[in-house]
Amino acid sequence: MGDADFMAQALQLARQAEEAGEVPVGAVVVHDGQIIGRGSNAPISETDPTAHAEIEALREAARLLGNYRLPETTLYVTLEPCPMCAGAMVHARVARLVYGCADPRSGAAGSVYDIAASAKLNHRLEVTGGVLEGESRELLQEFFRARR
Repeated sequence: MGDADFMAQALQLARQAEEAGEVPVGAVVVHDGQIIGRGSNAPISETDPTAHAEIEALREAARLLGNYRLPETTLYVTLEPCPMCAGAMVHARVARLVYGCADPRSGAAGSVYDIAASAKLNHRLEVTGGVLEGESRELLQEFFRARR
């Protein structure tokens, strides 16, 4: 499976978040070609401001591997991570980040901040943006359009 296949899995999780009334963002963590962590946005339903899709996927992956460090993993997420999520990826030593659409308001993988690749931090992620960008953006735009 390639980047688009794993992003399609993240998009499916984003749709599940939308069905639950959450902002539609989904994420998967991949190790050795296998999904080891899944997450969808859940801060409202979990009453937890840290329950972003990326954090949920990182938590599941860490439990599965039995380690809070996740080297040699790739995290796929439909929306460019916020500073909290990018920081968590740095601390977990995720090797690569792949995201769907950029977040011009709080993106932390190059759009507003660049936590993912900051030379000031002790770990940097390889970043690839724009994978299934149109589908990711459309899902978010439709969600917010329906709420206005």
